[in-house]
Amino acid sequence: MATGAEHGLKRIVWQRIKDTLIADCRKSEVWKILILDQFTTRLLSSCCKMSNLMSEGITIVEDLHKNREPVPEMKAIYFMRPTAECIDKFIDDFKPKPKYKAAFVFFTDYCPDDLFDKMKKNCAKHIKVCKEINISFLPLEAQVFTCENTEAFKSLYSPNSKDRDQTLETIANQIVTLCATLDEYPGVRYKKDSANGNKLAELVDNKLARHYELDDNSKKKGKTPALLLIVDRALDPVSPVLHELTYQAMAYDLIPIKDNTYEYKLKDGSKKEALLNEEDELWVKLRHMHIAEVTGQIPKLVKEISASRDEKKQADGKITIGGLSQVMKKMPGFRKQVTQKTVHISLAEDLMNHYQKNVEKLCKAEQDLAVGADADGQKVKDPMRTLLPVLLHPHDTTDKIRAVLLYIFSLNGTTAENLNKLIQHVKIEEESGYILNWKHLGVPILSTPSMFSFRKPSRRDRSDQETYNVSRWTPVIKDIMEDAVENKLDVKDWPYQSECPSAWNGSRAVRVVSARQKHKGSSPDDLRSGSRLIVFVLGGVSYSEMRCAYEVTHANKSCEVIIGSTHILTPRGLLEDIYNLGKQPMESFNIEDKP
Repeated sequence: MATGAEHGLKRIVWQRIKDTLIADCRKSEVWKILILDQFTTRLLSSCCKMSNLMSEGITIVEDLHKNREPVPEMKAIYFMRPTAECIDKFIDDFKPKPKYKAAFVFFTDYCPDDLFDKMKKNCAKHIKVCKEINISFLPLEAQVFTCENTEAFKSLYSPNSKDRDQTLETIANQIVTLCATLDEYPGVRYKKDSANGNKLAELVDNKLARHYELDDNSKKKGKTPALLLIVDRALDPVSPVLHELTYQAMAYDLIPIKDNTYEYKLKDGSKKEALLNEEDELWVKLRHMHIAEVTGQIPKLVKEISASRDEKKQADGKITIGGLSQVMKKMPGFRKQVTQKTVHISLAEDLMNHYQKNVEKLCKAEQDLAVGADADGQKVKDPMRTLLPVLLHPHDTTDKIRAVLLYIFSLNGTTAENLNKLIQHVKIEEESGYILNWKHLGVPILSTPSMFSFRKPSRRDRSDQETYNVSRWTPVIKDIMEDAVENKLDVKDWPYQSECPSAWNGSRAVRVVSARQKHKGSSPDDLRSGSRLIVFVLGGVSYSEMRCAYEVTHANKSCEVIIGSTHILTPRGLLEDIYNLGKQPMESFNIEDKP
């Protein structure tokens, strides 16, 4: 597996699958069939290849929900979620006549008693193994996981939601399986004033205690040097709306990438597809770079491709039999490298075309509104003057909505009169939910004279850090990660749901050792060595926030930051989610871009 997948969450998940699901089945030395549901297909695809499965004695991979030919001489491994639908499909495979010789059943997490009893009643004699392996999250990247639950947004924030508690319960179970997979028993903290965050923190903490009480390792597990922070999307509405100019975030914002697949054209006009994932070493290297740095790499990549082709031509002219085998061995790797470079030359060019055509004009205004100051550090006194050029330019509707939202966020809400004028100007009178529905997240859209009005988080001073004028904004979550790692999170804003281990006892540690001293001497470093900060964002995480986890880990090598969420956000996807909060069930809508 490639560099990106050889470390971090993906490697840990694959190892756990090997130690449980595959180790249990390896005892019988015969080839087996692996049967997966939709989620476990995504899970396995994220952390291993078919060749990895073949080397473990799995010869066929099948879809649980499709019609399959019986293979009565083979044993089947079922890896599935413990849902009624999956259990019914499993029972169908063995009644009235068994499709397979025997079944090894592995659930992603806890199987409810009624479903377990139903399965046992119908198929007990065919089941050789039945286990819960506690992986009900998706390892998206080395330091990123997701619950794969896009519907959670509506359940959590819709005023018509009837399943909010059930959704939080499901998410809590998924977070517990992440902690179990990492073998962590973290302390839990949450952002004050977030009802969903408070409830989730309580659920996770109780479920973690129960999990480690019932753990196979008989003795009760104590807290490990890990901290779980639960954050609500409302904490930072700016980051997922802004045009971000780092490579990965920009690509998922501006290019229609579906299932991580980028479609591009070759010079001859033919179309090709490329997967943007951690198997691509170049993607891992470039994804968090600013587009200006990426384009600086392009001439170098072009030269490398040309040099490689020249070398190949020379080799073709004077090749010996002995040399031929060497060339043949190198060819797959050579082709892969050339393909990767071609993909990224094409993607970078695509992004720069978008930037020069449209995004560049938006970025200065967006940054000024988000930061509250211009590139020279002068405070923005009249945000409307910053917004107007965007509204007057023929940008598409989505970009205007994004700019209007940044304007409103910068003011902590605006007057009803001003809001109506803005909605009319963008021509979204019938679709005003794109703006108004942010109130369901607790983000102020209408200004309030109340003394208890929404308070923006205070920001870290980064004036000494070099940035591009069009990329001055830093996601709020980076401040939170850095404060957490340095034990500077305020207890009033970030209450403890449970006792935290000594490495993470926050402001209480300051009485013993000052924050400045923490970076000196060996003992605090020893205390923190190998510690983990797990940040979970309710309501979706943006690509710019994912990048922050890697940056903070890189800057503080003694602590690994892992970030996760219900799902991954793109700006357009988030706007659709926000709009649909105001819809009754079964209704939905898409933005129609108007010039």
